[in-house]
This record gives sequence, C-alpha cells and structure tokens, in this order.
Amino acid sequence: MNPLLSRLQPYPFERLRLLHADITPNPACKPISLGIGEPRHATPQLVKDALTGSLAGLAGYPPTAGEPRLRQTMADWLKRRYGLAVDPTTQILPVNGSREALFSLAQTVIDPTKPGATVVCPNPFYQIYEGSALLAGAETWFAPSDPARNFGIDWAAVPEDVWAKTQLIFVCSPGNPAGAVMPLDEWKQLFELSDRYGFVIASDECYSEIYFRDEAPLGGLEAAAKLGRHDFKNLISLTSLSKRSNVPGLRSGFVAGDAKLIKPFLLYRTYHGSAMSPIVQAASIAAWADEQHVVENRAMYREKFAAVTPMLSNVMDVALPDAGFYLWAGIPDVFKGSDTEFSRQLLALYNVVVLPGSYLAREARGHNPGAGRVRMALVAETAECVEAAERIVQFIQSKSH
Repeated sequence: MNPLLSRLQPYPFERLRLLHADITPNPACKPISLGIGEPRHATPQLVKDALTGSLAGLAGYPPTAGEPRLRQTMADWLKRRYGLAVDPTTQILPVNGSREALFSLAQTVIDPTKPGATVVCPNPFYQIYEGSALLAGAETWFAPSDPARNFGIDWAAVPEDVWAKTQLIFVCSPGNPAGAVMPLDEWKQLFELSDRYGFVIASDECYSEIYFRDEAPLGGLEAAAKLGRHDFKNLISLTSLSKRSNVPGLRSGFVAGDAKLIKPFLLYRTYHGSAMSPIVQAASIAAWADEQHVVENRAMYREKFAAVTPMLSNVMDVALPDAGFYLWAGIPDVFKGSDTEFSRQLLALYNVVVLPGSYLAREARGHNPGAGRVRMALVAETAECVEAAERIVQFIQSKSH
C-alpha cells in the first residue's frame, strides 16, 4: 500500500460520528443537523430538464477537456461575473467538482523530489488541502489566522525559509468556515510572494455566489486582472455549481487561470480519467448560463441569516460573514473552551448537530485556532434553521444560569 495513506487524518465528519456515537439524542426534539455543508435548497428545474434531455450522451466517451460549448459557457460566465476575458481553449477546464480538482491539482503541481516540498494551507481549512499535499509527497505548513480579520491568513507571519520551500498554497475566499473575503491588497501581497518564490496559488472560490452585501466577492482572477496580471501567472481559480445552483450530487465545476498550468493539468486529468459525463456537461451549461436561480438562492440565504444571526449573537460570539453559508461561532465561557463537549451536550439535550471548530483546524505552534468554536451550516429551510437557533439559545441559557 502507498505509505503516504497512513499520514491522512480522519475526516471531520468521521470524527463527529465517533464523538456522538454514545449519545442518545432527546427524543422530544426532532433531529436538526447543522453539521454538514450540503446545500438543501431545491435543484433548479432547468438543470433537471437538461439532464433528462441529454441522455443520448451516455452512448459516447466525453473528451477530458470538455465540449467547446461548455468551456465557452464557463468563459461567458466569467465575463459576466468578473468582467474577465478568458480563453476557453487554453485557460479553462471543466472538473468533477472542486474537491476532485483541488486534489488532482496538487498531484500535478507538486514536485516531491525537491527536498522539503511544502504546501501552505489556511488554518482553519478544508481538509482536502492537507490530504492532497500529503499524498503528493509534500509537507503541509499551516499559516497563522487572524481572528481580528475573521480568520484571514497572516501572510507576513510565514517565515522566509518556509516560503523558499513552498510549491503550492491554498486559499479559500470566501473562506470556509469563517466566510471572509480576501481584499485586493491581500491578493497583491500574495502575488508578489508568488513572483519572488515561484509557488502556485490555488484559489478555492466555491462559495462566491452566496453573499450578504451589495458587492459580490472579489475573485482571484479578477484581482489578478485589476493588478495587470492578465496572464494569471501561477494562479488557478476553482469554482463549483454545488453551492451556487444546489446540485452537490452533480459534481460539476471548473478551473481557470494560467494556461501554462492548465496544459499539464489537462494531461494529468487525461490519464486520471477525469472526463465529465456528457449529461453533466449539458446540465452544467444550463446552470452556468442562468443567473435568475442564483439570485433567488442567494435571497433565501440572506433571509435565513438575517433571522438566525441576531438570535445567536445574543448568546455566542458570532456575526454575519462576508459570504458562504456557515456561521463560525465562539462558544460561551461556561463550556471552558470545549467545542466537543458543546457539540455532545447540544445533541443530547436538544437534538441539534453542530461541528466542533477544532475538527476544522490543526494545532500549529501550540494552538488550534478552531478550538472553542463551532461551525453551523445554515443549509436547511429558514424555519428549520430558526428552530435550531431557538434550541441553541435555550441550551446556552440553561447552562449559564
């Protein structure tokens, strides 16, 4: 067996299952889960129609690069959303969801034969970042996060000797779990570091279409263009339909950016067998070409966050994020910083599942930045999320008196 597999840590939801294994939830309360970030709004009918209307595509092998019409539709979306001119033949590839692409990009980019090959990750972070780095033969270095900036990365705190070995960095904007959006000056700093040390930037932007302010989140490619980097040097942006269009089961997204990175990435994906099904391509064209369902989806999230956030902010350290569909909440002092015990007791007494924040981070330099927090995915309908919030408020108040 590949010895690198032994370096992988259990996935957060497996840890959560084990944490709750001996708990009998209160049967008087119907179960509500805020644990997994799986969109639960209805899939748009136009996507369903495109799927069922393209079943003839099952009779042929799809090209790994995707159909030209699909890549053009993706380029058109980038133009509408960010004002970008991206070449659909050399700067875009369809992928089977952002998770698959994040993993395979690391296998393409990292050269494990270089001593100390390093991947820099945010902390807290999406666990695929770590797993993809380890299985590519690299070491992971978790950058310090700044709670004062909604857990944005403190790039200045990364030592020069780490940068010198870094081949790839993962950024997530809007962030998971805290929902912060990277501003242009932070992108400028990152591009300058990339130019100095030569590393690739993988920008995970799967939450970009769920936001709560009038201005849409800045994207990595958009930031590069604003700074005159129209070739997107050493930058790959990854996005997905899962959250935008409520189709997590479709496993569809795309990457865009530096043509010099896209070319070897296509080669890797050809051997890896990562071609997107023709029927998924047809559904993806329908989804990327339509914005009305995205506007409606965003309005539903805005409604539920407007209802839930003020309720929880009375008893927890939590505020409306820039974007995404998570609340990243600090637990009250009465729980003595134990996010795991908070999760266990909440399930036992009120039958609500939340994910301990420490499961989404790693201890680095003596500190786990997720400790003492929980992540709540507001993916259900508004009424169910409000009921969950009411129970959490009751739970905390009962412990505080």
